[in-house]
Amino acid sequence: MNTAGGTIADRPAGVAPPARALPAGATRRPDTRARRIERAVLLAITGLPLLGAAAGVVLLGSGALGFADHATFAVLYVVTGLGITLGYHRLLAHRAFRTGPALRALLAIAGAMAVQGPALRWVADHRRHHGFTDHDGDPHSPWTPAPAGGRGARGLWHAHVGWFFDDEKTAVRRFAPDLIRDPVVARVDRLYPVWMLLTLALPGAIGFLGDGAPGAVRGIVWGGLTRVFVGQHVTWSINSIGHAFGTRRFATPDQSRNNRLLAWLALGEGWHNNHHAFPRAAIHGMSPGEIDPSGLVLRALERLGLVHDLHRPTPESREQRAIR
Repeated sequence: MNTAGGTIADRPAGVAPPARALPAGATRRPDTRARRIERAVLLAITGLPLLGAAAGVVLLGSGALGFADHATFAVLYVVTGLGITLGYHRLLAHRAFRTGPALRALLAIAGAMAVQGPALRWVADHRRHHGFTDHDGDPHSPWTPAPAGGRGARGLWHAHVGWFFDDEKTAVRRFAPDLIRDPVVARVDRLYPVWMLLTLALPGAIGFLGDGAPGAVRGIVWGGLTRVFVGQHVTWSINSIGHAFGTRRFATPDQSRNNRLLAWLALGEGWHNNHHAFPRAAIHGMSPGEIDPSGLVLRALERLGLVHDLHRPTPESREQRAIR
């Protein structure tokens, strides 16, 4: 699991990555035509959920949404959220636990249905982020590029969504070669357009079964587009708000923060300082008050024998890195 600054597995958590420019081959610059296509796709992926969410707010205000609509939203939010937290993030990006090919595929598909990018691209960007956190080379830090970064609007916008439109793209072959060789993940990645379609078709079909065409429209708008919009911006808030606002429990060479509200909304990912102190930890909540819904699901799967080899930092290592 190579990154530009070493390997996620062998670099001690809390040790600063080298504050240097990315080495040759770590990024790629698509040609003009490819850049235009990528930007059009990105605008669609970010813009359509925004328009859908606006329509969803109208539906909500009109009182047209019923219990089934809200239940569809909630269930798919949790399923696709776990696809990001357990699938894309803790399993594929960090190898924080191990599981079989069937569950690995299901988690990757659920992550793809969150419409935050294909698995290989998402993981490559995230590993690059950990290799250069809040230094030059981090693709989505609010603190770079200096002096424009930080907690100002420009830095937060860049970290939240602006970085998508940078011309320099993370080289997947450099940061995620193991996943390219994984036939299960590679196949899910190739079928990404199918999962994007499914994430709208599924709530539409559920709505249609309950209330015909009007139910299908509500399902697509509320359980589909609005849910995708909320999930996207909760995850992207980890990149922006999670590096600017909150508390720091552990000494890390970056600006990562624990944010209780994000922890709930992002199913445990808001304990972001904990994560940056111990990147391979399977459970991000590290005290009784730090509720980690994804960690609770992971523990349940472990008891069922569906996952194993969960990485857990020792009490001694947590004590060693705690801020006094």
